[in-house]
Amino acid sequence: MSDNLVTLTEANFQDEIENSMVPFVVDFWAEWCGPCKMLTPTLEALAGELSGKAKIGKVNVDENPNLAAQFGVRSIPMLVFFKDGQQKDVVVGLQSKDALLRKIEAL
Repeated sequence: MSDNLVTLTEANFQDEIENSMVPFVVDFWAEWCGPCKMLTPTLEALAGELSGKAKIGKVNVDENPNLAAQFGVRSIPMLVFFKDGQQKDVVVGLQSKDALLRKIEAL
């Protein structure tokens, strides 16, 4: 796993997002979610490729229900895009690497 792929919890979420000098993509996921598992290799590849340009974090919704509630997670995978600590975009469902790269580069 890349250093650029961060496990986020209710304890470290705020600090990680607010202190990031680069765009931050947060993946809300769960162990039992098939599409989430399919998305993981794509996110791992992007984390490696975008080192220094963007960060990717993963929030397990079963272990962090307050974060899931805070962001209104109803379907997973759900990706939330942040820049300068502010939420900029949200996408729900399995996404292609190219689609994610375009969204990240747009930030």
